Parts: sequence; C-alpha cells; structure tokens
Amino acid sequence: MKFRCVAKERKARAGVIETDHGVINTPVFMPVGTQGTVKAIEQRELVELGAEVILGNTYHLYLRPGVETIRKAGGLHVFMNWDKVLLTDSGGFQIFSLADLREINEEGTVFKSHIDGSVHKFTPENVIEIQRELGSDIMMTLDECTPYPCDFDYVKKSCELTYRWAVRCKEKFLKGEPIYTHTQALFGIVQGSIYPELREKSALDLVGIDFDGFAIGGLAVGEPVDEMYRITEFTEQFLPEEKPRYLMGVGLPENILESIERGMDMFDCVVPTRNARNGMLFTREGSINIRNAKYKNDFSPVDSSCNCYTCRNFSRAYLRHLFLAKEILALQLASLHNINFFLWLTAEARKAILENRFEKWKSTMVYQLQKKEPVEVKLCN
Repeated sequence: MKFRCVAKERKARAGVIETDHGVINTPVFMPVGTQGTVKAIEQRELVELGAEVILGNTYHLYLRPGVETIRKAGGLHVFMNWDKVLLTDSGGFQIFSLADLREINEEGTVFKSHIDGSVHKFTPENVIEIQRELGSDIMMTLDECTPYPCDFDYVKKSCELTYRWAVRCKEKFLKGEPIYTHTQALFGIVQGSIYPELREKSALDLVGIDFDGFAIGGLAVGEPVDEMYRITEFTEQFLPEEKPRYLMGVGLPENILESIERGMDMFDCVVPTRNARNGMLFTREGSINIRNAKYKNDFSPVDSSCNCYTCRNFSRAYLRHLFLAKEILALQLASLHNINFFLWLTAEARKAILENRFEKWKSTMVYQLQKKEPVEVKLCN
C-alpha cells in the first residue's frame, strides 16, 4: 500500500491511497459492510455510487459464516463479489460493546458470542491470522476501546495494553505472508480517551512501531462532540504526514467535515444506513424525516440537487408511502440516497481542498447540515 498527499489547505488534506484492489481518493467515507454486506444496498449499487472501499468486521465474520467458509470461497472479496478495496476492523470495538460478555487480560480477550453464547478468544496473533484469511487490503490491530467516561488510571493501563498488543500484531504480521494474490497493509490504533498526555504517548508509541497507517479510536463513544474535535486535533500533530489517518466510527456529515479540517483522511460510520432505515435522510439543506405528514403530497425529490437513483426517479411522497406501508424497497431507496450523500460529501471536500477553498465551503456546508427536522406527531395520514 502507498499513500501520497496531493494537496493541503492548512491541515485538511487530499490524498491517494494505492492498493492492489484499486485507488482510494481521500478524504473518503467508507460504507460499513459489517457482515460482508452494506445493509439494504447491493454491491452493484455501491459500484454505481462510486464507493472505493468498504468495511468488513473480523468479529462478526469470524462468528458467522466463519473464516473457514470465507477462505474456501477464495477470500472475502470473492465471497461477497467485491473487487475493490476492503478494510477489516479487528473486532475490538464490538468486544468493547459486549462489556457483560467478555474478559480482557494480557493474552487477549475472552468473549461470549452474541449469537449463541459460545465462548471464544481473540489474541493479537489470531486476529492477524483471521484477517489474513479474510484477505482484506487493510487490516487493523487488536486494541481495547475504553468507554466514556473513564478514569485516567484505567485509560493509562489500557493504552499500555493496547501498545503491547500492537507490538504483537506487528510481529505476527511480519512473520506471515498473504494467503491470496494481493498484498495487505496493517494500521495501528491510537487510544487514550479524552486525556491529551495519554493520546500523545499512544500515538508516539505506535509511530515507533511503524504501521502502514494510523487510526484514532476510542472517540464517538459518548463524549461531547467538542471533546472529540479537541482530541482529534491534538492527536493529529503526532501522526506522520506520509501515512493515512483514519478516524474510526465518525460520524455525522458535519463531524466528518470538522475532522477533515483537523487533518483526518478516512471515515466510517453506520449512520447513513441506520438513519435511512428509520426514515431519516440527509440533504444539502439538512436532514429530513421522510415519515412526516407534510410529505404526503410532496412530489419533489428527496434532494433536488442530488443525482442518485432515488432522487432521479422517486418523490418524497412515494418514499413516505413505502415507509408507512413497511415496504422493503423503502429501506433500499433510503439507504442508497444516504450512502450517495456521504460519498458526495467527501468527494466535494476533496475537490474543495484541491481548489484551495475548503475552509469557506466547509463553513457553509456545516451551517446547512446542522438543520435537523423535528418529527411531526401525526404520521399516519
């Protein structure tokens, strides 16, 4: 994997990541395909939307269908018929969310499956082995994601454990060879909660290990948004210019733009598809709740400036009808629009950086995006 920065406006960067499965133009939003699928969206549609990279999740794919099945299929690319870039999360965040079903120690983490309660163990070594078998282009190290709020002493010990795990991940990565015909890269994950001194030490320790890219984890877990921006901006200064920077799990459109301004390159979040399934759609004028009664006879597109399949062919009234009728097509059309919006947003941010007008464009967009439409009481007409 290679990365180069092609333009900067203050800290905001436009870059190119080259992999064996194609190029990623940054800043980039990566649709989340946790279980080998982006919910309610076909791979064909993702290609048509221009998605360059999607995510899979080691925890979920390990449990179901299992790495043996995926390896027999020829790897995750073949199994899910996706010939572009794949990034796999190590499963650390999912294990973090299973606080009542797991135990963390020096060796790794023991957890119970959320599916059937069976007991499993993740170590830094076997997480690398699993991601080898999945065949992702970009792999992530195993880390401990601390909750918010969390006291300093616990976070300090957690960062130290995450560092030791990162060392073991890198050692295992260097000893192994790709199973398939393409090369794989490994990113380290900076932790430290909201404590600047711990973020600095975590970042510098990981830079010393020398990963192919660096992620900032442990944010968007309940802390105030201003804290997220503060820690992102602080941590950025310790990450190398020549490596991509991935802000994990972020977020809303305005969060992404604010984080691009703070030097981040890569983003992922379930927001566009999750919100779509609940009828919340993103537009250039803010978000709308398509279930609201005022759209019953609104025959305009969801976003008149949008060129996605949904907006080219269907009205707000029709989408509202589909949601109230509980038709599956509602989920597909809404998800398609929201994913398109997030891809458009990061592509426009890149264009603005290349043309040295990002700061002004971003300020205007954030103002528009923060308009949130309330849910009307009467939904059944």
